[in-house]
Amino acid sequence: MRNKWSSLLLVLIFGFGVVFGITTGAMADNIRIGVASPFTGDLAAYGDNIKAGVNLKLKEINDAGGINGQKIELVWGDDLCAPKDAGTVASKFAADKSIVAVIGHLCSSATLAAMPIYVRAELPAISPTSTNPTIGDVGKGWFFRNCYTDDFQGKYLASEVVPKLLGKNSVAIFYENNDYAIGLKDSFMAGAKSAGITVTGAEAYVAKTTDFTPQLTKLLQDKPDTIFLCGYHPEGALIAGQARKLGFDGPLFGADGIDNEDYIKIGGKATDNTYCTVPFLAASAGAEGQAFAKRFKEAYGRDVDWMSANAYDCLGILAQVIAKTGADRKKIREGLAAINSEDNGYKGITGLTYFDKKGDCAKPAFVKMVKDGKFVAAE
Repeated sequence: MRNKWSSLLLVLIFGFGVVFGITTGAMADNIRIGVASPFTGDLAAYGDNIKAGVNLKLKEINDAGGINGQKIELVWGDDLCAPKDAGTVASKFAADKSIVAVIGHLCSSATLAAMPIYVRAELPAISPTSTNPTIGDVGKGWFFRNCYTDDFQGKYLASEVVPKLLGKNSVAIFYENNDYAIGLKDSFMAGAKSAGITVTGAEAYVAKTTDFTPQLTKLLQDKPDTIFLCGYHPEGALIAGQARKLGFDGPLFGADGIDNEDYIKIGGKATDNTYCTVPFLAASAGAEGQAFAKRFKEAYGRDVDWMSANAYDCLGILAQVIAKTGADRKKIREGLAAINSEDNGYKGITGLTYFDKKGDCAKPAFVKMVKDGKFVAAE
C-alpha cells in the first residue's frame, strides 16, 4: 500500500510540474537564452535579421552537439523597439531564472529601458546593434555590445564619408527623436565642426510620420550638398522620396539604421545614391566571413546584412563563454568581462571582438551605397 501511495504521489508531482511549468527532464538540460528585438510592427524587418543570424548559429551549435552536451534553446521577446515594450520583455526574461543571458535589445531606446531591469536581476545582455554611447554606463557591468558606438560612427561619417567619399561640404540633418538618432546626430555635429563641414540646418521628426514636406522645404532652402538621414529605414525611405520630389538630386547618407532592403523597397528609385555606414560588409570580410555570407544566402535566399552577422557572432560569443563558465548568470557576466584584449578576443565572422570596462568594443566601419536598386559596397 505504501508503495502504491508513493507511486501515486510521484505521478501527481510530475503532473503538477507539467501543468505549472516546473522544469524537468529534457527542458532542464537546455541552456536558455533570451532574444529581444522587434518581431512585429514597423521595424519587424530588423527583428527578422536578428532571428536569421541567431538561428543560423543555433543550428550549427546544436547540430554539433550543443555546449558540453547541452542544447541551446532560444526564448523570443518582441519589444517593438519601444521602451515600454522592452521593459515588459526584460521583466519576463529577468524573472525566468532558467534564462541565463540575453541577446538584445536591438534599438538603443529599448536597450536603455531594459538594462536597469537586467542589472537588478544580474542578467547579462549582449546587443548586436545598440550603438548609443550611454548604454555602457546604464549597464553597470552587465551590458556588452558587438558593435561600435555612435561616438565613433557619427564622427566617422563627418570626417571620412561626407568630405572624402562624397566630396561634399554642407549637410542638412533630418533626425528621429529617439536615443539612437539623437546620439548619432550629436556625434556627427561634433565631428563636422572638427572637419570643417557646415551643418546648414537640423530638423527632428517622430516615428511613423509620413509627411516630411514642411521640414524638408525648410532644410532645402539653404541648399545643402547632402542630407543626413539620421534614423531608421522606414522613415528614411519616405524622406528620400519626398526630397527627390522637391528637387533635391544630391547624395543622401545615413548610418547603420538605414541598412535594410526594405529601404529600397519602400523608397524605390529615390534611394539610389544613398550611402550608409555598417559594422560588417561581406565584400570586405575575411575568408570566414565570406563563407558565412554564402551559407546565409543558401539558407535565406538573400544577401547577408550586418545585423544578422552581428547577431550570429553574439550567440557564438555566449556559447564560447558558457562552455568555459557553465550556464550561470554571474559566471557568464564574468566570462564576458574577461574578453578584454586582442589576445583573448573572440574571433568571429565580424572580426575580433573584445570589451572594455563599459562593455563596448572597437570595430571598424564600412560603407555601402544604393546603386541601381541594390545595396553594394561603396566605390
